[in-house]
Amino acid sequence: MDAIKEFITNANLVELAISWGIKLVLAIVIFVIGKWIARWAQKQFQKLLTKRDVDAVLVDFLGNIVYALILIVALIAAVDMLGIPATSFLAILGAAGLAIGLALKDSLSNFASGVMLVLFRPFTKGDLVDAGGVMGTVEEIKLVSTMLVTPDNKQIIVPNSLMYTNAITNYSAKDTRRVDMVIGVGYDDDLKVAAEVLKKVCREHPKVLDAPETKIFINNLGDSAVDFVVRPWVKSEDYWGVLADVLETAKLELEAAGCNIPYPQTDVHLHQVSS
Repeated sequence: MDAIKEFITNANLVELAISWGIKLVLAIVIFVIGKWIARWAQKQFQKLLTKRDVDAVLVDFLGNIVYALILIVALIAAVDMLGIPATSFLAILGAAGLAIGLALKDSLSNFASGVMLVLFRPFTKGDLVDAGGVMGTVEEIKLVSTMLVTPDNKQIIVPNSLMYTNAITNYSAKDTRRVDMVIGVGYDDDLKVAAEVLKKVCREHPKVLDAPETKIFINNLGDSAVDFVVRPWVKSEDYWGVLADVLETAKLELEAAGCNIPYPQTDVHLHQVSS
């Protein structure tokens, strides 16, 4: 009799193990299929938004939210397959979410900042910005961070809270930019000649705009030089090229016109005193 009871008990264990094994496999299959559906839905949703000319940053951000929501649904379905009621799981998930939320309040702050960045859109994908202490081109706004690429092609991930709570300088927001330069000439030089040379350099550069008008004026009488402020306007994408070209050409043209490009120096005067 004891042998029979042991056999029945073992049989129940085997049956129970097989039943749970099947449920576990089905739960994994449901989750994997749900993950694939989430990725597919994300891509289709992003394509739809792109066709409607929605901002690229908003497309990526909303696509990530769609993916996360479908993945959560797939997880709930997989847990339900294991025999755990969805309501109980949601209650446990809510309690765990509260505890995790308190522990990860910085991440929630980053998520909220990401939502605000997407809603107010101080910048978009491809803009050159200075934000969160980093300068770079916006590549993507994720749920909790923003990816920037620096001019020397380094990828930097900045928490969204730093991006949103600090001042943001967007160099790509406007079509034009003013190039500010200070060019000094010697005190013995003809200032009118120097001013005409600087005007000519800016006027003849093909990427300097006619309007707004280039401003050139004396800004400072320094220790070693008379400083001219040179302010031409250019298209935003031409800023760095024009800055380098004008500085180089101005030096060559000023020297050709007989002007000196001074540098800090000290004049020593010797006075001979008779004994």
